[in-house]
Amino acid sequence: MVVGRRWVLKNHFDGVPKKEDFEIVSEELGDLEDGDIITETEFISVDPYQRPYSRTLTPPTTMMGSQVAKVIESKDPNFPVGSRVVSHTGWVERAKINPSKLAGARGLSGLTKAPEIGSLSPSLLLGACGMPGNTAYFGFLEICEPKKGENVFINGAAGAVGSLVGQIAKIKGCKVVGSAGTDEKVKWLTEECGFDYAFNYKKVSITEGLEKGFPSPAGIDCFFENVGGPDSSVVLSRMNTRGRVSVCGSISTYNDQEVTMAPSVQGSLVTKELKMEGFLVPRWKSRWNEGIIQMAQWIKEGQIKPKETILNGFEKTPEAFIGLFTGDNMGKMVVQVGKQ
Repeated sequence: MVVGRRWVLKNHFDGVPKKEDFEIVSEELGDLEDGDIITETEFISVDPYQRPYSRTLTPPTTMMGSQVAKVIESKDPNFPVGSRVVSHTGWVERAKINPSKLAGARGLSGLTKAPEIGSLSPSLLLGACGMPGNTAYFGFLEICEPKKGENVFINGAAGAVGSLVGQIAKIKGCKVVGSAGTDEKVKWLTEECGFDYAFNYKKVSITEGLEKGFPSPAGIDCFFENVGGPDSSVVLSRMNTRGRVSVCGSISTYNDQEVTMAPSVQGSLVTKELKMEGFLVPRWKSRWNEGIIQMAQWIKEGQIKPKETILNGFEKTPEAFIGLFTGDNMGKMVVQVGKQ
């Protein structure tokens, strides 16, 4: 009998998530019925979206999340033993699944065969060659429609999505400026990711940082928004006429217990004729593999250098998740489960 462990969300978060909000549970998975498989997790993804989306869960319940896993038992001919899958099974070490009945997160498929990415690490299927990579690829290219020579600003630039957006923008011939929360992250963005300029928003004001990155009278043509809050209103005021804003997230507000207030943006939107559009990446579900194949190709060519912050051990999953909100990660935060 296979025993599985899972992390249970005990209650809804009150402010910043805490280790005490979770508990680990062991249980026997039971015998397989026709159509069932048992998977053993290799890597677990923790993502900022899990904080606001967790409000849709009814505790106590398995914490939501995706993983890369290997099939270790199967009664489904479509998923034979040894095959690798990407699934939305939550924070689990092992799981019994009926692929035809598993619901996906955020409108994505519940379980799919892992796309072929050659010699690249399978952990990238949760990052640059997975949902975050497609978020950057489609969210930036389809909404911002960057053109060679344009100016691009990205906040939260050292995260799993922002760091990829900046590198895609460089591939497209843009000038790229980003903000991040430590000097180490700023150095990584400029020295490894190819950003033209980056600044530490904890030390440099948004006004000063934008002026140094885009000296007046230059403005911003494309703004990839990950953070939200008052600073974003300043960015909009510095945009060029008919600039485009792709709103990916608002991580600065996810743990707020009251609605965050920010300066009005309507004036900038009207006078500068801006296009500001939010999105959820499942919009491009029908083109999903297009993004993965292109991102993998850019990585193999050295045009994109993905960064992962990997914590080892299933027990570290809550710690990895909490670290997203304290700035512990550069690039994609991933938990490695067991030995690879």
